[in-house]
Amino acid sequence: MASFRVMRRMFCAAAETAAAPVPGSRWERLKNSKAGVWCRGLVSDYKEACREIVVGAWERPIKASMYGTLLGGALTCFYTKPDQSSFEAVLLDRSNQLGLLSPWIRNGTSDGHVQSLVKLRNEGRLRHISLGLLSLVYQADYDPDSVLYEAQCSNLSVPWRELPQRILDVGFVGYWWVLDSKMKDYDVNQEEFKHLPAHMQLTSPPTVQEVERSERLHKESWLPPKVEEEETETKVVDREEESVSEESQAEEEQTAA
Repeated sequence: MASFRVMRRMFCAAAETAAAPVPGSRWERLKNSKAGVWCRGLVSDYKEACREIVVGAWERPIKASMYGTLLGGALTCFYTKPDQSSFEAVLLDRSNQLGLLSPWIRNGTSDGHVQSLVKLRNEGRLRHISLGLLSLVYQADYDPDSVLYEAQCSNLSVPWRELPQRILDVGFVGYWWVLDSKMKDYDVNQEEFKHLPAHMQLTSPPTVQEVERSERLHKESWLPPKVEEEETETKVVDREEESVSEESQAEEEQTAA
């Protein structure tokens, strides 16, 4: 009796297995799962958004070009913004340029600005901060490696409202604009000309004709001197006339004697 029941259960299980639907492949099961449905909906949304962007750009090309230009400019600014190492390299380069000049001909503004930055760098008080599209270099009160209580206490740190007064330079599209502006005419000392009259303190750039004339005279100065034949003949004739006049005067003197 027990064996009969076991056999019946086996036949019932086999019949249920045969009647049950055959499951699909693993890819179909993954597609029909919750994660698969969510991914398909996400891809469909992105596909629809891209289609709307293309249709909108085709219908309004001017607006689309403006947005594209702004996006490209933002990406360019982001990837070309200078970092702290570039600022230190530019600062050392400018310092070397001033070091090649005599102190008497250095521009006071350029020299003072570069010397102050070099001093802050040596003291470890220069800080760099990135704002996405541009970079800022500002002045701190202490070196970050200092063990002073004022340097390590967060409650005594510089508040953000004082940051505009501490900014030393702005880095944008690969340039440090304040440092470059301070280095303009770095080899011209304005103090040398302050005692001159007003009309002599200002100079105007030469014209094209003056530049060409200066170049022509410079080239001619390297040529050997030339003596023209006419000048030589004129000198010979003059000498002959002088000799004839001297002979006639001598004959007149002899006749008078």
